[in-house]
Amino acid sequence: MITITDSAAKEIRRIISDQELPDGTALRLYVQAGGCAGMSYGMDFEKDPKDNDKVFDSNDVRIFMDPKSYLFLNEIVVDFKESLMGRGFVFENPNASGACGCGTSFAV
Repeated sequence: MITITDSAAKEIRRIISDQELPDGTALRLYVQAGGCAGMSYGMDFEKDPKDNDKVFDSNDVRIFMDPKSYLFLNEIVVDFKESLMGRGFVFENPNASGACGCGTSFAV
C-alpha cells in the first residue's frame, strides 16, 4: 500500500494542472542508485503504466511503480510540507534503515 497525504495530493494535482498534463495522468514513484545514503527517491508523471507495473490509488492520485521499486517503497507515505526553510515532498519510508539529512535518499 502507498499513501499520499492530503497536502501531497493537492500539490500533485496543482503540478498536473500547471503543466497542463492530460486527464488521467498518474504519479510514478521509483528508486534509483545514488544520493548520500545510497538510494534516491524519484517522481515523474506518466499517462499509462508499463508492463508489470503495480498500480495504486491514494487520495484520488493514481500511482505507478515498477516491481523493484515496490520492494523498497511498499508502505511509504508521501507528504508535502511548506515551511520557512522551504517546501517539498517528504517521504516516510518504513523500509529505510537510515536517511540523509535532506531526506531525498535512504539506505536499506
